[in-house]
Amino acid sequence: MSKKKNSLLQGTVDLLILSTLRAEDRHGWGIQQRIEQIGSEALSLKQGSLYPALIRLGNAGLIESEWRTTENGRRAKYYSLTAAGRKRLEIEVGQWREFSTSLNLLIESA
Repeated sequence: MSKKKNSLLQGTVDLLILSTLRAEDRHGWGIQQRIEQIGSEALSLKQGSLYPALIRLGNAGLIESEWRTTENGRRAKYYSLTAAGRKRLEIEVGQWREFSTSLNLLIESA
């Protein structure tokens, strides 16, 4: 049985991108693939959502980018967290945990 891919809720895209960049720098396709891999392919992040989010995060000073050569010898823009991005990620993770705890309580008590 194949897993259904769920579209991401608005507001979670930035959190997922920042989380994906926590451990290592990645190019756009690598970010997209990592999110699908970690999400057991149940999560789908379309390029039409990914790249505008990367631009938005860059404009906010939360990530930075540079052109590098990939493992396949192609040039790609790699993204990394800035100090402000790491701080923002910590805040966002805390807020997400509070939200998900509240939502779980509501669902379980309904």
